[in-house]
Amino acid sequence: MKITDDHINEFKENGAVLLKGAFSEYVDSARMAIEENIEKPSWRERTYRPDDDGQAFFQDYVVWNQFDGYRNLVKNSTMSEIAANLMNSNCARIFHDHILVKEPGNSVVTPWHQDQPYYLCEGEQTVSFWVPLDYIPRDRSIEYIAGSHAWDKNFKPQRFDGSDLFEGDKSEVVPDVDTMRDQFNIIGWEMEPGDAVAFHFRTLHGAPANSSKSRRRVISIRWVGDDATFVKRLGPTSPSFPELTFEDGEPFAGEDFPILFVKNKIE
Repeated sequence: MKITDDHINEFKENGAVLLKGAFSEYVDSARMAIEENIEKPSWRERTYRPDDDGQAFFQDYVVWNQFDGYRNLVKNSTMSEIAANLMNSNCARIFHDHILVKEPGNSVVTPWHQDQPYYLCEGEQTVSFWVPLDYIPRDRSIEYIAGSHAWDKNFKPQRFDGSDLFEGDKSEVVPDVDTMRDQFNIIGWEMEPGDAVAFHFRTLHGAPANSSKSRRRVISIRWVGDDATFVKRLGPTSPSFPELTFEDGEPFAGEDFPILFVKNKIE
């Protein structure tokens, strides 16, 4: 897929843009990878099982290079080029992936949050691709607050149970969006397998429970651009990279985060 100026402008203005059919040809292999991943999860895997004994919400991180179907999407699609263009960056460096599978009847709601405060990186040139592998109607789709990436805020990161990710964090709490939805420009889309939403790390977003009789399998791939730097948070980030050593403000680099696209190569 080649993106247009309209896509770029919408991403810049709203902090999120729908890319119809962007990765449709990679759906089958990605579905196979998810089944393999569930059978062989990484040490970062988290599976949430709600108190009502409902179905699982499987998550795993940093596994894109461990399964052929994920690797195929990341390295052989145009995702890295699209990322660079949306970020207005010369390069696109993969940060990590996030695998999300809400089984039928799963009651776990993904609360409103930004991604950036959970991460060990900072920068304005950031983009996540949220790629569903199943049909998702509008009422069960991920939602975004248009323009929230430009609020110049990092809200307090919290866990699914509402507890703070970092002890002693004095950051501002995320607004109670669901009680004042009419005060925000909330956007979202009906999505087909292989569509994608590209969104900025600071765009507020959330997703409902999966009350349907169908699975909701999603691959989310996160990218950073030229201006990315490491940042020291108040504790282990999500996902965590305990083996990394770096200085606060150091340029983002390392073999864990390869550059997969460069517009203008310097010889």
